[in-house]
Amino acid sequence: MPDESSVLTGHTDVICSTSIERIVTGRNVALERIKSVIQQLDDLSILTASIGGGTAKDWAMRQGHRYDCWLTEKTQAAIKAITCNIDRSVWRDLMLKSGMLALMDAQARDQWYKSLEGDELPAISEDNILSTFRQLHHTKHEVFERGIINVFKGLSWDYKTNSPCCFGRKIIINNLVTHNRWGFSLNWGWRRDQLADLERMLFLLDGKPVPDNRGDITTRLMEHIRDNPGLSVYEDNYFAIRYFQKGTGHITFSCPVLVDKMNDIVAKHYPGMLAKEL
Repeated sequence: MPDESSVLTGHTDVICSTSIERIVTGRNVALERIKSVIQQLDDLSILTASIGGGTAKDWAMRQGHRYDCWLTEKTQAAIKAITCNIDRSVWRDLMLKSGMLALMDAQARDQWYKSLEGDELPAISEDNILSTFRQLHHTKHEVFERGIINVFKGLSWDYKTNSPCCFGRKIIINNLVTHNRWGFSLNWGWRRDQLADLERMLFLLDGKPVPDNRGDITTRLMEHIRDNPGLSVYEDNYFAIRYFQKGTGHITFSCPVLVDKMNDIVAKHYPGMLAKEL
């Protein structure tokens, strides 16, 4: 049976069982101390109110921020909210360190973030952490492949360049950019996410670490458009992207081997669609 760290991440240097134990222990100790602080503040409020000095909501808050602190609320409500906030942050940190976010397409990441904001957020415990990441590890290949399939399904077959059977050397996507009298700008929304997903898949298929989202293709393309208003083409190691005033983007892949790997995944999901010779 694989050890816990390999179950979580597929490698052994990010999250191990001792780290999980430290996280859970630290979280529980912190919550107990926070609860003690709330009770002490409540006792002090009783004392200061009895001498006309008001409660902690009066003397512990900055002017105009009276109700911004959970530490001055009733213990039960405060601990529930604080626990939820701490657990939400820990889940985010664990997901980032596990490397799982890099495998997720925009749809999967959106589902994950929405689950963190829901009312049924699982408490941080060793069992919950291990079961969650075992499940993520179990489905990571499925999620990764779905990212490629979603990009493929999002192509418009109105363009002859876009084959309904496979990725060609060039694809055309709609609504990538907007053009007005000030020049080009990169659109926000699902098309932008799709472009980021496409780059992420190419990095993973190439066996290279995925760039931070602050430096992904959408950020670099946006900066390129901003800094080069007279140009309408962008190039890097994976793409040449030519964008047009009507909003379309013509994406030419620079690595045919990686296109073949994407088409292997398309063929797996749609048997018989991929031509024998591309």
